[in-house]
Amino acid sequence: MRLEEHVLRAAAATPDAVAVCGPDACLTYRELNARADELAAGLRTLGVDAGDRVALWLPKSTFGVAVTQAVLRLGAAYVPLDPRAPAPRTAALISDCTPAAVVTTDGRATDVAGQTALPPALIGHDDLAGWEVRSAPRPPRPSTRDADLAYVLYTSGSTGTPKGVRVSHSAAAAFVDWAADEIGVTGGDRLANHAPLQFDLSVFDLYAAFRAGASVHLIPESTPARNLVRFIDDHAITIWYSVPSALTMMMEFGHLLDQPRLPLRAVVFAGETFPIEYLRALRERWPSLDLYNFYGPTETNVCAYHRVGAIPADHTAAAPIGTAAAGDEIWAVRQDGTIAEPGEEGELMVAGPTLMTGYLNAEPLHGPYATGDVVRRLPDGAFEYVGRRDHMMKIRGYRVEPAEIEAALHAHPDVVEAAVVAVGSGHRARLRAWVRTRSGNTLPLGEVKPFLARRLAPHLIPDSVRTVDRLPRTTNGKLDRRALVEDRTIARRDGS
Repeated sequence: MRLEEHVLRAAAATPDAVAVCGPDACLTYRELNARADELAAGLRTLGVDAGDRVALWLPKSTFGVAVTQAVLRLGAAYVPLDPRAPAPRTAALISDCTPAAVVTTDGRATDVAGQTALPPALIGHDDLAGWEVRSAPRPPRPSTRDADLAYVLYTSGSTGTPKGVRVSHSAAAAFVDWAADEIGVTGGDRLANHAPLQFDLSVFDLYAAFRAGASVHLIPESTPARNLVRFIDDHAITIWYSVPSALTMMMEFGHLLDQPRLPLRAVVFAGETFPIEYLRALRERWPSLDLYNFYGPTETNVCAYHRVGAIPADHTAAAPIGTAAAGDEIWAVRQDGTIAEPGEEGELMVAGPTLMTGYLNAEPLHGPYATGDVVRRLPDGAFEYVGRRDHMMKIRGYRVEPAEIEAALHAHPDVVEAAVVAVGSGHRARLRAWVRTRSGNTLPLGEVKPFLARRLAPHLIPDSVRTVDRLPRTTNGKLDRRALVEDRTIARRDGS
C-alpha cells in the first residue's frame, strides 16, 4: 500500500476522528483529507507532477503534515529539510535534490534567494486561514506504483557532504506495517511525534497513526525536557517514540519516574545506545510498559528490534539491538569476509524489503546494505551493538574504537554520559574523554585512569578527561562528535 492511502481510508471510515494536532491546529481526518487535496491542487498549478520531488522547509506543524500528503497524492516525493538549518546549507540541499517546488513559510524563500536557483514556492502561513490555495478542485490521481519514491531524507555523509536517502512507498510500508502490528496500534491510540520530519523516526509516528485511524500529536521543536512529561499527560499519549537521550533528560529534569501514573502503554527508542542504568530504572518503574529498542540506519528504516524485559541489577551491557524486523535479513560479516558466529564481531549487513533504493544522484542500491556498524552475535541469535567502523581512530599506532572506552566509562558509578574522541594528529594524537556526571562534580583524571586500567588495555586509556554539564547533540538528538573534537561544548570543567 502507498503511504497516502492511509489518510484517504481513515477519512472514509472515521472522518470525524482527530488525525493530527500541532502548534498551529488540530485536524480531523475529514479536514486533513480536504487540506491535502487543496494543497495538491496548488502544487499542481506550480507544475508538480508524478515523479517530481518537493522540498519542505517548514517548522513542525499540521500544515507541514498536510503538505506531505498533498505531495504524495500527486505521485511526487517530499524532501523535508531542517527548519533550523542555516540558509546556505538549505540552499545547497535544494540544489542537490532539484525539486519541482519548495513549500515554505513567509520570509524563508528570500533567505535562500540568490544562493540557489529557487524553483516555484508555495507559501504557507502559521494559521491555516492564511494558506494561499483554498477551495481548489481535487487533482486527478496519477498512475502510481508502490515502488515509487515516497520521500528523501538527508543524512550526514562520511565525506562531510550530506547524502539524500531515497525511500520508496514499499520500503516505508514494510516497516510501518510491521511496527504498527508489533506494537498493536489501534484507532484509540494517541501517538507523540517528537522527531522532526527530516528524521526517520517521524515515519512511524505519522503513518502508524494514519494506518490505524489514530491521532498523532506534534511536539513543538525545542520543547524542554521538563515539559515533555507534561505533554504526555496533557495529550493522553499512549505511544512514545524518540532517541534515548530525550528519555534520559525526561527522567532527570522532567521527573518522569516520579509520576504516579502515565497514559503510556508503549515506549520505543532508537538512534543511539540507551544507558543501561536509565533503561533499568524505566523498566522497573513501569513494569507493564511495552518497551522496545528499534535499530536501523536511515538507509534501512528499522531492520532489527529487541523487546526489553527485566534487567538484572548486575547487568552492565547495553540492551541488544535484537533480531531481524519487518521481513529483513541481518547478519554480520567478519573482516575476512566470513559470517560471524556466536560470540564473534562483524559488520552488520541488511537485505530485505525496508532498504532504500539508493542515494540521490547516485547509482541504485543493488544487493545487501553494509551498515558500517560493528555488532556481536549472541548465542541466542540476537545481535548487540559494539561500535562504528568509521569512528575507528589510530593513536600511537594502535587502532582504537571509542565505543569500547565509552562502555567502560559508563560503568563508573558517577558517569551518566560519556564520549571519547581523538584530538591532534600524528604523534601528537591523544584520546580525550568527555563525561557528564550524576553528582555534577568534576571527575578527575587521577580517578578515571586507575578505574579504566582495570577494564581496558593501556593504549585505550584517555590522556585527558573533561566534565561537562551536557554533551552536545545534533538537531536529531544524536551525539555531536564534531563539536567535541572542535571543543564546542557547554560549561566545560576540566578534570585533567
